[in-house]
Amino acid sequence: MNELNKDVNQQIESAFEEERDVTEWTVTGANDRERIDKYITESWEENISRSQVQLWISAGHVTVNGAPVKANYKLFEGDVVAIIIPEPEVTDLIPENIPLDVVYEDSDVIVVNKPRGMVVHPAVGHPSGTLVNALMYHCKDLSGINGEIRPGIVHRIDKDTSGLIMAAKNDASHVSLSGQLKEHTVTRRYIALVQGNLSHDQGTVDAPIGRDAHDRKLYTVTQKNSKKSVTHFTVLERFGDCTLVELQLETGRTHQIRVHMKFIGHSLLGDPIYGRSKNPSIVGQALHAAVLGFVHPATGEYLEFSTPIPADMEEVLFNLRSR
Repeated sequence: MNELNKDVNQQIESAFEEERDVTEWTVTGANDRERIDKYITESWEENISRSQVQLWISAGHVTVNGAPVKANYKLFEGDVVAIIIPEPEVTDLIPENIPLDVVYEDSDVIVVNKPRGMVVHPAVGHPSGTLVNALMYHCKDLSGINGEIRPGIVHRIDKDTSGLIMAAKNDASHVSLSGQLKEHTVTRRYIALVQGNLSHDQGTVDAPIGRDAHDRKLYTVTQKNSKKSVTHFTVLERFGDCTLVELQLETGRTHQIRVHMKFIGHSLLGDPIYGRSKNPSIVGQALHAAVLGFVHPATGEYLEFSTPIPADMEEVLFNLRSR
């Protein structure tokens, strides 16, 4: 391996340690001999121009089998395409006076109840209006470990998932909280409405998650290019055609709950990607991060916070109970 490829692989391995910083696909026969810039443009979850992808390739953000390539490179079946997701320009990040539902705050950490529809940090297609923009206005003091685009952010929840998320206000707190997440000692419990009637009152889904080889914009349970993923569930209430469940994360993969519930045949109600049913009361999946617990990075005290489900999910439950 030459020094350039070695450096690239080290960058990818380092980026993989922070989940979701790297997107990776394995090329199938359907895309054999396709140009890489076209492939990435059509695979990206958000709308993005081919010229933007070409800029990323030129800047060295994209590799094939661990080596940088040119925009006109033609892929072969089995090629592994990886992109170290570039951060938005720092000049795009400004504090914004966006109201925050602060559940807890001190000089080391802040816990916020994120509303459905809010993106956690600036990304392609979402340069402003994010939780980070709001935190910068509210806090003034956030850790800098994740760089200027993601100050304070130690974990994330999906745009259309509501609920509790913590942020670090200094680097020492960030190291502590990130370490707890890595060791799976942070308590994260979600409330969700899922389709169908679960056959068991409780159970565990232990199934690895990776990119879907048939639809590169999605994640799925797979043995190929995947990571260990574990979700525990408990039934709270049954309505016949849907079920209210509590889910506890042991790991924290991208779309983990949504993928695991689809895998066992009970997709989240309203999930626009992994489910089929829609509900006019909810825009997005009926999923709420209800409980968050961690050891305080400075005092060593275990703290646990909870927040009720949002009004849109409450409305759905009211209607179900009134049938």
